[in-house]
Amino acid sequence: MSARRTFYQVPVAEVTAETGQACSIVFAVPAELAQVFAYRPGQFLTLRVPAPGGGSVARCYSLCSSPVAGEPPRIAVKRMASGLASNWIADNARPGTVLDVLPPAGTFTPRSLEADFLLLAGGSGITPVMSILKSALGAGRGRVVLIYANADERSVIFARELRELQAAFPRKLAVIHWLDAVSGAPSPAGLRELARPYASFEAFVCGPDPYMAAVRQALAELGVPAKRTHVERFLSLAENPFEATLVAGGIEASLEVELDDEVHKLDWPSGERMLDVMIEAGLDAPYSCREGVCGACACRLVDGEVEMAHNEVLEETDLADGYILTCQAVARTTAVSVSYQ
Repeated sequence: MSARRTFYQVPVAEVTAETGQACSIVFAVPAELAQVFAYRPGQFLTLRVPAPGGGSVARCYSLCSSPVAGEPPRIAVKRMASGLASNWIADNARPGTVLDVLPPAGTFTPRSLEADFLLLAGGSGITPVMSILKSALGAGRGRVVLIYANADERSVIFARELRELQAAFPRKLAVIHWLDAVSGAPSPAGLRELARPYASFEAFVCGPDPYMAAVRQALAELGVPAKRTHVERFLSLAENPFEATLVAGGIEASLEVELDDEVHKLDWPSGERMLDVMIEAGLDAPYSCREGVCGACACRLVDGEVEMAHNEVLEETDLADGYILTCQAVARTTAVSVSYQ
């Protein structure tokens, strides 16, 4: 039985309507949980939402706030026609509402804020991009260019905040809006020409799959290397990380883990995933979604072989470099060694 992630009950401080279909939610994190909910630009929170007929579902929502500016955690939620969680949150979240929340996680975050950034967002994909944008403006010395695609002017999330940031940082920030109502759906050719002057910048991309496909084609045609193209995908969780789930597969093995400058040797029973083995041994191994979609648990395979049940975040280049997702890994050899260094 896999270990359940520790969650916290956090009250809502503020709810703001951003568009007719989207709202932002600020959390009032208690002082004693300040370190637990310390976050990096571009990360996300996982919330538990009641399900019809009992039980719950878990959904990940990106943070649009900036830790550099000292802002409390703030997410944006856009109603979806069949979105159980998004509609429940929009209908029920009010100041004082207490939600079950997992600590911040995710790897869609810059290693340094000193770079020049090309940020490409589609629709609600602006949420983590906004966190990076504000943080880079506040702490970095480079330029920030945002190419933001929406159906029309009414659907532009954070429109007023973006105008205010442009006025405050006229030499550092450029915002380019793509509106489908004016220009049609974003095309690789159109995005390529908009992005061309900034092809040397660090690129961060988030939005619906068709938009991201068009952006990635445009950047590839401009010769932007994969290591400078960072992508965040919106994916539904297949399991609920707030609840324990049964897993199977793998063989019995010995596991060596290099973590925090220490080496730990553990027994790895068959039928357990690597992350659960480390947690049960008391190791402070990083993780979040337990679904293979966030990358928070990634480490490097040094020796041996594993098989991952699910992977939605590691690219081919990551796999070639030996990176694996511990929440999805089962042993395929009797000895396995990994490192977080």
